[in-house]
Amino acid sequence: MSESGNVVPFRPDEAEAGDDRHGDNPAERLHLAETKRMAEAIVFASAEPVSEKALAGRLPEGVDMPAVMAALRADYERRGVNLVCVNGAWAFRTAGDLAFLMTRQAVEQKKLSRAALEMLAVIAYHQPVTRAEIEEIRGVETSKGTLDTLMETGWVRMRGRRRSPGRPVTYGTTDAFLDHFGLEELRDLPGLDELKGAGLLSARMPANFAVPQPPANPDALAEDEDPLTDLDLEDLGLLTPRVDDD
Repeated sequence: MSESGNVVPFRPDEAEAGDDRHGDNPAERLHLAETKRMAEAIVFASAEPVSEKALAGRLPEGVDMPAVMAALRADYERRGVNLVCVNGAWAFRTAGDLAFLMTRQAVEQKKLSRAALEMLAVIAYHQPVTRAEIEEIRGVETSKGTLDTLMETGWVRMRGRRRSPGRPVTYGTTDAFLDHFGLEELRDLPGLDELKGAGLLSARMPANFAVPQPPANPDALAEDEDPLTDLDLEDLGLLTPRVDDD
């Protein structure tokens, strides 16, 4: 179980809907309680967030997974740890208001430069995006070292190749990015008004300026993208070339 202050806000209506479905039937409530215990054990024992599909595969057949997880999240709402959802996967995280109590012995992660933060924002909002497109949006040349740093954090990944001359690599964010910034999905990224309120954008922006809407399914390839093959990974130095046995 990880320690983090990144907590997805609990939605009371989800838990209420889950509880109401079982009415006053004692057998159904007992079944829900036992199923919650099993789901709790699976998520607690996992070092990584557990997808609902993986949970459903290990719980009794026919379980109403949204209702079970909503009820379990409600159980942990006011506890020292909270149950959070990251892109459809579930994990326990330290309650945000108690994060100050946690002391870490690990070396503090190197702070990202302003250029890296800008690049991360461009990738998050514009994905899938190529290096050339990042440079066009930012208006400055992109350092390969900065892009490498973002991938080393685990927040950015190579998605595929764009179907255009040169077949440039496309980039996108990862579930680790969502987890770190306390986002359940990309659509939870701050909007234009929130960015202005946080002082991240000037209040005097051009009238036609808009924050792009992140993709609903970030894992799906775009129409103009091809998946990365083993040959692509070899060309990029990410896979050791195969040696044919004669």
